[in-house]
Amino acid sequence: MKKTIKLFDPVVGLEEENAIRRVLKSNFWASGAGVGNVSKFENMFQRYVKSDECIAVNSGSSALNLALSLINIKNKEVILPSLTFISTAHAIIQNGGKPVFVDVNKNMCLDIDNLKKFITKKTRVILPVHFAGFPCDLDSIQEICENHSLYLIEDAAHAAGSSYKNKKIGSHGFATCFSFHPVKNLAMPTGGLISLNSKNHKKYKEELFSKRWCGITNRKNYSYDVKTLGWNNYMNEFSAAIGIVQLKKLDKINNVRKKIAKKYSKELTCEIKMPFNDDCSYHIYWIMTKNRANFIKKLKENGIETGIHYRPIHTMSMYKRKYKLPMTEKAGNHIVSIPVHPNLTDEDVEKIIKNINHHSKPL
Repeated sequence: MKKTIKLFDPVVGLEEENAIRRVLKSNFWASGAGVGNVSKFENMFQRYVKSDECIAVNSGSSALNLALSLINIKNKEVILPSLTFISTAHAIIQNGGKPVFVDVNKNMCLDIDNLKKFITKKTRVILPVHFAGFPCDLDSIQEICENHSLYLIEDAAHAAGSSYKNKKIGSHGFATCFSFHPVKNLAMPTGGLISLNSKNHKKYKEELFSKRWCGITNRKNYSYDVKTLGWNNYMNEFSAAIGIVQLKKLDKINNVRKKIAKKYSKELTCEIKMPFNDDCSYHIYWIMTKNRANFIKKLKENGIETGIHYRPIHTMSMYKRKYKLPMTEKAGNHIVSIPVHPNLTDEDVEKIIKNINHHSKPL
């Protein structure tokens, strides 16, 4: 039977197995109070990214929703790219805001010049996405935020371990939202996290602790109060236990991804492909090709899984608007994600390069 090269493949071993067994035998599997492994993971991640605070939740979607809930965006505008997962836009709607989609640059990150044109008196937040783990131009975005009194909330669902100017993603904006889905660089069964950087970080931390557990506050023994709406969004002990192990080897795993991405950037003959950047965590590696459906079919026939990240949100029924986003739409029609995970062998990588160079077509 011919081996299939997977698009995503978590890097797990005996350490993760043992961590799960310890939690299973402890009979302490989950707590809304966020003690145990959850608290340990939060502290480890906070030290890793060097942020003011870290609050663990059950998904990247929850992280986005909760981070935006810290700011009153009702009837306000939030600027974001259309080339992202749907959760980025949904979180804005859930908090009463209006998504405003802007185009991306050649790195698939927010285009700064395009962004400036969409700032209005109603703009409240800029929400860049570190697409594929490639860091956005945070200096320019932070300057715009400061000049217009806007909040910077980053979608780092792809960017665990990425850096920007020698600082880990998660240490820059007001809030940064991570996702620890099984296919992500830091893999968990389910998981997410919000890192905070603010002079009021302690206050916001307490608010998020409450909101991630149904609004519960002032918890003493079995007595508690509820002052605000909250959700059942806390992280479980199994996810946190795996996350602790995964975090210890995240940089090592990402270095393998970078090595593969560097080889792709040198040897793939595609006209348009993801550039190499040592600060990128390479959650995915993308190329663009003409006749995408046929290209995907040919690679599948040769045992290579691919993916599409993403269909632009502004083309979907719920969000359909008349936008001129040429680079986003070009990506939406031609972008393909290829395997870049650390479980690839040298032979796998050579096979991927050979097949892409043979089957991809210039735009």
